[in-house]
Amino acid sequence: MESKVYFIGAGPGDVDLITVKGRYILEKADVVIYAGSLVNSEHLEFCKKDAAIYNSASMTLNEVLDVIKKYYKENKTIVRLHTGDPSIYGAIQEQMDEISKYNIPFEVVPGVSSFTAAAASIKREFTLPKVSQTVILTRVEGRTPVPKKEDLEILCKAQASMALFLSVGMIGKVAEKLRKGYGRNVPIAVIQKATWKDEKIVIGTLEDIEEKVKNAGITKTAQILVGDFIDTDYDKSLLYDENFTHEFRKAKNETCHN
Repeated sequence: MESKVYFIGAGPGDVDLITVKGRYILEKADVVIYAGSLVNSEHLEFCKKDAAIYNSASMTLNEVLDVIKKYYKENKTIVRLHTGDPSIYGAIQEQMDEISKYNIPFEVVPGVSSFTAAAASIKREFTLPKVSQTVILTRVEGRTPVPKKEDLEILCKAQASMALFLSVGMIGKVAEKLRKGYGRNVPIAVIQKATWKDEKIVIGTLEDIEEKVKNAGITKTAQILVGDFIDTDYDKSLLYDENFTHEFRKAKNETCHN
């Protein structure tokens, strides 16, 4: 493989949820810098025995860049292994921008995000006909600020399906903002470590979710899913409706003309 940097999404937890392409590159890599605080360490079992492994949990941006520059000069294949999909709260843009300054080639390999894994864990679909055709991915303000125009209370006025990252430690604040924004009691689910062996699922409403989450001992590494899609009636999709015509199928009640 050529010497360059691969930003790879490792998936939400289960090591088999990395893509085939991601696993293949990981197996061939000379150097792996992985987000040790979030990425399942079992991924490292697929690395070459002589691969150089770095845990970025304790590293600064400059330290990560120093490792990349060092091994690129040695003509090595480098993997930057991120959790979920690296394009969502992955802090990869700053890394890509910096290595571009040194003309170091790179590629991004997408992965399964924790928000889709969480929906799979509770066996729900975000986009139900006549319920919601929009999914909002967001977070509440913590040490990282959120633009005022994206305040949770404002966003939920759209009544769309929502997935909140990095917010379960402030579940009380989340529930309060959602109650104000929705103006009613809607279903909410909290999924800790979706697809991991020690996954936890809590389902409730805006009125009782804070207590349920605290009783379950969930304080971090969790997705918050919000919206009627979790528990509601819905219309069936037209895609499989026998009376609906599309490019690949004529409706049963459609008259055929020769």
